[in-house]
Amino acid sequence: MASASSSSAKNLFSDSKRRLAERVAVNVNNASSVARQIVRGSKSNEILMQAAKNFAYHESTVDNSIQNLKKMEIIFQHLNYQYEAIEQAAEKLEYVEEQVKAMER
Repeated sequence: MASASSSSAKNLFSDSKRRLAERVAVNVNNASSVARQIVRGSKSNEILMQAAKNFAYHESTVDNSIQNLKKMEIIFQHLNYQYEAIEQAAEKLEYVEEQVKAMER
């Protein structure tokens, strides 16, 4: 059960990294589209303003995603600590059960 939580946390973390990479790729493609439009000279002022707005919007989204990834990494570490503590407790429980059986004999 704890292993499933660990793997789901890993999947969540890798999924977030993948989505962040996709957003960055989209932003790069959008920036290149803006550059092409500016070179063509059609409505360059409006396009430049829209590009600046989009960049500012996406910059905050990227920052937010980075913060979320950091938080998920901390949660993942805590889950690993809890998993290790549960494993150690289970090992000790087996030892205690053996001691109780030995005392009953």
